Amino acid sequence: MNKQVIHELAIATQQGEMTFPQVVKGLLEVGVESYLVDFATKQKTHYMSDGTTHAVPMILDLDPISEEFNSADLVAAIRGAQADTVRYPEFVKLSTAAGVVGYWAFLTGKRVVYFGRKGEQYIEEFPKPRA
Repeated sequence: MNKQVIHELAIATQQGEMTFPQVVKGLLEVGVESYLVDFATKQKTHYMSDGTTHAVPMILDLDPISEEFNSADLVAAIRGAQADTVRYPEFVKLSTAAGVVGYWAFLTGKRVVYFGRKGEQYIEEFPKPRA
């Protein structure tokens, strides 16, 4: 596990310097299978292919998480991130406003599971590569 690379990727992401595909590529290269973002605790935990974990605190100031889960607003934020019109700091604001308390990005499974305060879920499959 390369903790320094994981930390650098996490900070660059939170500063809006990288796209999601760039982050995924970098994390996979150092053996990250998945990561869990918990907005309530402001922490991102990385799960490695060797069974170890590495947590990185979030440096972003977070707005309160909405009590109501709004999947349409979440999908709009996801589409913005996919189009690179929304970078991570804005994505966090939009997703917490949509009631997302956290999400689990399964890099090797190519999907992200978003969840709300009452157990609501939305699953987003990674986009297919463009031909």
